[in-house]
Amino acid sequence: MKPDRLTSRSVIQRLLAMALFLSMTLGAVVPADAVRIKDIVNIKGVRENQLVGYGLIVGLEGTGDGKKSQFTIQSLANMLDRLGIRVDPKLLAIDNVAAVMATANLPPFARAGSRIDVLVSSIGDATNLQGGTLLMTPLMAGNGQVYAVAQGPVSTGGFQAAGAGAGVQKNFPTVGRVVSGALIEREIPLDFLAKTSVSLALQQPDFTTATRIADAINTAFEGQPAKTLDAGTIDIRIPDTYSGRIVAFVTALESLSVTPDTAARVIINERTGTVVMGENVRISTVAIAHGNLSIEIKESRDVSQPLPFSSGQTVVTPDTRISVTEDANGLFVVESGVSIGDVVRALNALGLTPRDLIAILQAIKASGALTADLDII
Repeated sequence: MKPDRLTSRSVIQRLLAMALFLSMTLGAVVPADAVRIKDIVNIKGVRENQLVGYGLIVGLEGTGDGKKSQFTIQSLANMLDRLGIRVDPKLLAIDNVAAVMATANLPPFARAGSRIDVLVSSIGDATNLQGGTLLMTPLMAGNGQVYAVAQGPVSTGGFQAAGAGAGVQKNFPTVGRVVSGALIEREIPLDFLAKTSVSLALQQPDFTTATRIADAINTAFEGQPAKTLDAGTIDIRIPDTYSGRIVAFVTALESLSVTPDTAARVIINERTGTVVMGENVRISTVAIAHGNLSIEIKESRDVSQPLPFSSGQTVVTPDTRISVTEDANGLFVVESGVSIGDVVRALNALGLTPRDLIAILQAIKASGALTADLDII
C-alpha cells in the first residue's frame, strides 16, 4: 500500500503544480493592445528639472564671435579679471571665443557627484563650435540656485567647410553637446520613503483610461487603494503590506497592464499632405463626388519677318492656347464603416490622392458624417 500512496500523492502534487502553472500562465495573458501603466503615467513629484547657464567656449579656430558681440568681449575681460589678469577689452581678439547658453535636465533622484549631459548653443555670431572647450559654467534652476557646474570639450557631431565660391555643412555646427560635462553639486530634497500615498498623472488625460487604471490597481492590491480624482489624476494609498517599502510598491504598480482608451481623431497636415486616422474613426453613409479641374495655358509668339532688302518691319504676334480638363466623376456611395479598415478601403476606392482626401474629409466633417475630431496642423 505504501508505494500506491506515494504514487497517488506524487500524482496529486503534479496535478496541483500543473494547475498552478496554467493559472499563472492564463493570468499573465493580456490583450494585444494593453500597455504598462508606467508608459502612460507620470508619478507626481518625480520629474526632471531644467537648468540653464551662460558660459564661454574657447579654443576655436577663428570661428568664434566677432567684434559685434560685445557681450563676449566683456565676459572674457571679466573672466580674466577674476583670474587676476587685467586687460583692456578693446585689445581683446575673440575670434577663437564664443558665448553660449548651456542647458541641461536634472533627473529626479540625482545625487551630488553624478554627471549629466549639457547642450551648448551659440548666442553670438560664431560660425562653428567644433574643437572648442566649455569653461566652468554654473547651471541654475528656476529658483536661481546653482545645481550643477559644466565644463569640458564640445562635440558638434558635424562639420563646416567653405571656399571662395562654395561651402558644405553637415548638421548645425553652432550647437554642440558636452557629454557627461556637468557635475551635480546640489540635490533636490525629496523624502520618497516617507510618503503615505502617491498620485499618478496621465500623460493623455482621459476618464475611461483613468478608471481602467484605478480598477487594475484595486484588482491587484487589497483594500481598494486607488481612486480616480479626475480625468488625469489617480490617487493611491500605500497598502499596509508595503509600509516602508514604497519603492517595491511602485515597481509592482508600474508593471500592471491596462488598455488605454483613445478618442476618435483625424490629424491633417496640409503642408505635407499627411493624413492620420485613429482606430475609432467612423464615417456615416454618405455620397461623394470629387472631380479634378485642370487648366493648361500655353503661350507662344509668331514672328513674321520682312523679305531681305525690303522696308518692312518684323511683326511679333502672341499666341495663347488654353485647354480645360475636368474629370467626369459621378457620385460614389461610401457605406457606414465599422472599422478603420473599412473606412480606408471605402476612401481608397475613389482613387484619391492625399490632398484630395484632405478636402473630402473636411467636407465630410462639415456635413456631420465624420464622427471624429478633425485637427489641422
